[in-house]
Amino acid sequence: MFSSLKVRNFRIYWLGMLVSLIGTWIQQVTQSWLVFQLTNSAFLLGLVGFLNSIPVLLLSLFGGVLADRINKRVILITTQIAFMILAFLLAVLTQFKIITPLQIMFIAVLNGIIMAFDAPSRQAVVVELVGKTHLPNAIALNSVAFSSSRIIGPALAGILVATIGMSGCFYINGASFLAVILALFYIRINSNILKAREKSSAFRDLKEGLVFVKNNRLILALISLVAVASLFGVAHLILMPIFANDILKVGIKGLGVLMSSAGAGALIGGLVLARLGDFKYKARFLTFASLLFSISLILFSLSRVYLLSSIALVLVGAASVMSIALVNTILQTKVEDKFRGRVMSVFMLTFAGMMPFGNLLSGILAQKFGAPFTVLASGIACTVLFIAINIIYPDLRKI
Repeated sequence: MFSSLKVRNFRIYWLGMLVSLIGTWIQQVTQSWLVFQLTNSAFLLGLVGFLNSIPVLLLSLFGGVLADRINKRVILITTQIAFMILAFLLAVLTQFKIITPLQIMFIAVLNGIIMAFDAPSRQAVVVELVGKTHLPNAIALNSVAFSSSRIIGPALAGILVATIGMSGCFYINGASFLAVILALFYIRINSNILKAREKSSAFRDLKEGLVFVKNNRLILALISLVAVASLFGVAHLILMPIFANDILKVGIKGLGVLMSSAGAGALIGGLVLARLGDFKYKARFLTFASLLFSISLILFSLSRVYLLSSIALVLVGAASVMSIALVNTILQTKVEDKFRGRVMSVFMLTFAGMMPFGNLLSGILAQKFGAPFTVLASGIACTVLFIAINIIYPDLRKI
């Protein structure tokens, strides 16, 4: 289950990333609560999410080109330092009570720009740390780190907001980036995969990568699944403060528990995949996980009971991580090394780049029809589209 952690470089990187992710989740929950307290607006919750993700849609393809041209470790050190500076800026503005929704939106845009260049390298660097033998296990354990942070971070946020305030939470996130920055300085990536690119332009490299994706029906099918989940499957996340405050009436601590419930499910899903390793019939498992995700969303939207809502979110988290991790694993094992950064940038474009539109759509629908209806519609849309993709792309069933 933990075989890839035997590789020293990956173990150091993984531990540093785990600490940083916990801080990121503390900030994410705290920031959504701050926006809701300042504005009491579902639309603005969605707008902040939109602004945080839209740069990924616009710039991540260039982030993939960069990842295929220069050392990914250098890219990651630069982006993590930039993330840290923005977290401290948010902390200072909040501490001195001069924070405004407009400032939060501006910081969200800057975070999105950095993410567009960070994410492709972060996805593609894993194979250079562990090699292809341990790749499925390493991707699953990355999901475990992300999932563990989703449990610990939101739960801590609920406690920390009540004890040290929202600015303290943002300071903690800023400090947490030091863990991954130090890890990146400490490791050495043994890469004979990446050499200096020939004198081709960045736009030529970009076109080459897009043509490669276009001509591969399996990649198109996998990317389509991710696009549906990112566009229609994010409503529950962006609207969680409304469910906690208005629907279930459990406050900021309840919000932390709800977010942690999704994280607990994600942790379970990641551990299951880590244990399975390079197993057969990935397509069948992917179809099952995708449908479980959409049906669990419908269950969450209909629930008015705190415990039942938490259980539904456990299922949502488990199914989500299993689906995305399986897509990630299949992509990285099927793609040539020279295209990995660009293909993973397309993966991130659909995974994170579709989210701004999902966030904005969720905010608009929730403002007009309410949060429960919005999540219900999202679950139904995911169910229908997941089935359609499996029919349109029979290559998925051949994995």
